Amino acid sequence: MPDYGHDIEFGFFLDPASGDPQRTLEIAGIIDELGYDLIGIQDHPYQAKHFDALTLSAFILAQTTRVRIFPDVANLPLRPPAMLAKQAATLDQLSNGRFELGLGAGAFWDAIKGMGGPVRQPKEALGALRESIELIRAWNTGRSLRISGEHYRAMGARPGPIPAHDMQIWLGVIGPRALQLTGETGDGWVPSMAYVSPAQAITSNAIIDLAAQTAGRDPAAIRRIYNVGGDVAPLVESGSSDDDSQIVGPRDHWVEVLTHLAVDIGFSSFILWGVPTAPRLRMFIDEIAPAVRERVAAIRSERGFTPVVK
Repeated sequence: MPDYGHDIEFGFFLDPASGDPQRTLEIAGIIDELGYDLIGIQDHPYQAKHFDALTLSAFILAQTTRVRIFPDVANLPLRPPAMLAKQAATLDQLSNGRFELGLGAGAFWDAIKGMGGPVRQPKEALGALRESIELIRAWNTGRSLRISGEHYRAMGARPGPIPAHDMQIWLGVIGPRALQLTGETGDGWVPSMAYVSPAQAITSNAIIDLAAQTAGRDPAAIRRIYNVGGDVAPLVESGSSDDDSQIVGPRDHWVEVLTHLAVDIGFSSFILWGVPTAPRLRMFIDEIAPAVRERVAAIRSERGFTPVVK
């Protein structure tokens, strides 16, 4: 199974619940101070108990110095791509290149409709996603836009600002045609283990890889990001398998599973999903993360594999 050679990253899936704003910001600060690479923030604008994901991202970026942030993933039907491109570029500029763009085609269509957004059938949603990627990429070049699609138009818009770095577009998709789109034009794929098991991810990665090769791209150019939930606890008798939807077990078990996901299935960024207590956050980044990096490096060395993609 593939190892795409990316450096191993660790992040946390931050709950945007609005019940305790200071606690949310405190957790983000702890994540930054501990040296996590990423914070992922879910984007469900119709959820009354959630802060707006991009506004929360801006506030956190202003109060942190190292951690990168991405919407996990942005709700395209409620975020017109030209405005989303401008918002993302603004966040990236103001944070000195610490914003990546996770993007999804949409779900929970009744809730989207209730917010005034469009209700799209799968084919329409995929077409809108494709057009949005084209528009955002064009925006990031800084050249005037001349895009007239079935879902989005931008005829003569003048982009600005543009991102401070080569901002990535990571697609949170599941279906075969959307996976093909990821291979054709995405910079990353970001599924959740709760919905896409490791066994399913093997098949999905193969679809992405074939689409990338057909489009003349190197599959290794596409980072694979995994939202993983679970608990550090005594290992259940059944152990683990590639059909699991979460990781449950002691620290050594987490190291074993995450290493397997990296070197055998191809994931390189792991976004931890769970209760964000300071001891748990510290234990994961101080004990599990370095052990995974060490084991992945050792296995790559044994296999004679030299990572070349950052």
